[in-house]
Parts: sequence; C-alpha cells; structure tokens
Amino acid sequence: MTDKDESLHWLVRPATIRKLWYGFSAVLVVVVLAQVVIPVKGYFGLDGWFGFGAVYGFLSCLLMVLVAKLLGIFLKRPQEYFRDPGDIEDSGKLEGRAQEDSDGA
Repeated sequence: MTDKDESLHWLVRPATIRKLWYGFSAVLVVVVLAQVVIPVKGYFGLDGWFGFGAVYGFLSCLLMVLVAKLLGIFLKRPQEYFRDPGDIEDSGKLEGRAQEDSDGA
C-alpha cells in the first residue's frame, strides 16, 4: 500500500472497495443458493421461482433509479434560482461574476 492510499479514509481506498464488492457478492450468492436447501413457499406463483427475491430486488432498485433520474429532469432549476433578488441588480453583473468565478479569479 502506498502513502497516498494510507492517507485516504479506509472506505474510499481502492483495495477496500474491491474487498467490499467481493464480500457483498459472496453474501448475495450464498443467500440465493440458500433456496436450494430451504424451500421457499410462493404465494403468487412467481415468487416461488428460484432467485426471485434477488431479481425482484434488482429490478425494483433499477426502477427507482430511473424514476429519480426522470424526476431530476422535471424538477431541475437554474443555478441562480434560489439567489436573493436583492443581491442581483441586473443579469449582466451576474453573468460577469459567473465568468470570473469560472476563471478562478
């Protein structure tokens, strides 16, 4: 491990992230394979299929992310939306100030 990696928080180190992925993947595989030993009684037919919980959870999470992206498109506001109107005399000064900020001045 390099000095740079040691100065990072343990959760953002690349080696730790890799280990977490392996660990969580192993837990997922164990939980899905547990259906081989422990029979799951389905109440609606579909929920009795092998690995249904994992697939349902993944698709539900994917749907939530897509809905959040769509909401972000509709709810997005311009950067100056929440500024106090008294702070801005005219839009020319605002554009000039934004240009100065982006130049690093």
